[in-house]
Amino acid sequence: MTRLSDYCTESEWAKIKNFSEGKETPFLVVDLDIIKQKYDELMNCFPMAKIHYALKANPGAPVIETLRDMGSNFDIASIFELNKVLDSGVSPDRISYGNTIKKAAHVRYAYERGVRLFATDSKADLQNIGENAPGSKIFVRILVEGGETAEWPLSRKFGCHPDMAIDLLVQAKGLGLVPYGISFHVGSQQRDIAVWDAALSKVKYMFDWMRYEENVELKMINMGGGFPANYISEVNPINVYAEEILRYLHDDYGDELPEIILEPGRSLVGESGVLVSEVVLISRKSRTDLKRWVYVDVGLFQGLIETLGESIKYPLYCEKMDQQGGEKAGSVVLAGPTCDSTDIMYEQVSYALPHNLAVGDRIYWLTTGAYTNSYSSVEFNGFPPLKTYFLP
Repeated sequence: MTRLSDYCTESEWAKIKNFSEGKETPFLVVDLDIIKQKYDELMNCFPMAKIHYALKANPGAPVIETLRDMGSNFDIASIFELNKVLDSGVSPDRISYGNTIKKAAHVRYAYERGVRLFATDSKADLQNIGENAPGSKIFVRILVEGGETAEWPLSRKFGCHPDMAIDLLVQAKGLGLVPYGISFHVGSQQRDIAVWDAALSKVKYMFDWMRYEENVELKMINMGGGFPANYISEVNPINVYAEEILRYLHDDYGDELPEIILEPGRSLVGESGVLVSEVVLISRKSRTDLKRWVYVDVGLFQGLIETLGESIKYPLYCEKMDQQGGEKAGSVVLAGPTCDSTDIMYEQVSYALPHNLAVGDRIYWLTTGAYTNSYSSVEFNGFPPLKTYFLP
């Protein structure tokens, strides 16, 4: 069972716990101080990089404002996210449009609002940018390996083969665009640092090809996200990731590094959040069933969609763990409250909760600051979106 001290300090927990008292569940509490700590940590590890926070991880206005004041840039996936960022007082030169799937009208809207940096991975999208965002900088996203070692893979849907990416960079120049750089994403919650080495080797080949064969000097590498948050699976700390990745970069480029962009989402905001839920029902499927089914008032459709396929394994805590010293616990299946058979968070992965767990007890889902409130449905089965509170 989860040791609370592995995920937060006593003062951080007291802050969350005191705020949560008396509030109706489910709800998410986000500690903005932890986001500040994570941003400073990332900047210390990658002092030369530009941070473009991936807004989809947690689009709350207080999160935007906090990172804005710390100097962060922003990566947006839609004009709706763009409006959120601009409405928070962020200038458009601090925004990149990182989605490779976008309507012509949306490209034009972003351009008219001042955005000049766009991602692409296909000829049709590139032409779309050329027609609706003339003179803009583009970076092409390439396909890379890493799906097998990422807990939330991002391969296949986005990116193209490096050979096609080179074609697109050449075509961009002919369309009056600026072929600016190359991007990749090794998968979210990536455990294997070596996948960055393989991806950067592809990028170096492309930089050299464009320089010597096409007379085009690329300026930027966007390494996407992928840095982990602290869930159940053991991962290296961010400084170990940084040391290895910087070594890869300097091996390829010496001391003259190109512009480096990082697009963290999970690693910046994941550990800032605690999702507070309540046990609704406890049952067994037969008289001899060893596993209890524990149904809580939050599920896949209220923010826990990343448990789909039991991919992201959140640490769970309830106060009866401490009362029993972590003993006398039994295996459980954890499921949500909706009338949908897929609304089961954990059945194959072994989770244990105290035998004296009762209806009405609270279960705290730790490291839930990323991809919870942004994934929550509007009203599936009539359940409202996940309430979110932001603590200064």
